[in-house]
Amino acid sequence: MRLSLPLLLLLGTWAIPGGLGDRAQLTATAPQLDDEEKYSAHVPAHLRCDACRAVAYQMWQHLAKAEAKLHTPDSGDHQELSESVYTDVLDQSCSQTWQDYGVREVNQVKRLTGPGLSNGPEPTISVMLTGGLWPTRLSRTCLHYLGEFGEDQIYEAHQQGREALKGLLCEGPQGACSEEAPVTRAEL
Repeated sequence: MRLSLPLLLLLGTWAIPGGLGDRAQLTATAPQLDDEEKYSAHVPAHLRCDACRAVAYQMWQHLAKAEAKLHTPDSGDHQELSESVYTDVLDQSCSQTWQDYGVREVNQVKRLTGPGLSNGPEPTISVMLTGGLWPTRLSRTCLHYLGEFGEDQIYEAHQQGREALKGLLCEGPQGACSEEAPVTRAEL
């Protein structure tokens, strides 16, 4: 029996180990959000640490970009931003669109995901819900931290590095990532 070359190639993709026919089927479903996750104006308690980390990352990114604009090959050392500039930059970091952030479920755990939020190994496939109330929630969280710590203290922490800024905003006895953090539905 003689088979034509195109038929052999077609059969080969299904029969050869590692061919297209051996691949496992990938499926993903959207996270099932509860009423608080869907409708609350505030970040749900179980996602506050992720939200804080996202805010810290965005503040750090915006400040680092502003400092990079000051740095020229002739300037040599690190240039500090003036108070008016870092105040404006921090305000801009809070008023951004926050469209790159959303919620996804991995191993039955809902997590906020987006730039600066690595939560371990990435799943092969997942569905991330973005938009809705998340941009407003993250913006309000960001503004909350500006009010709580002030631009001066945030910029000082930024100058010590990304981890120091995350530590200021998210850790400590009352931080969103602290095990002792209150899980009340307090207004942000």
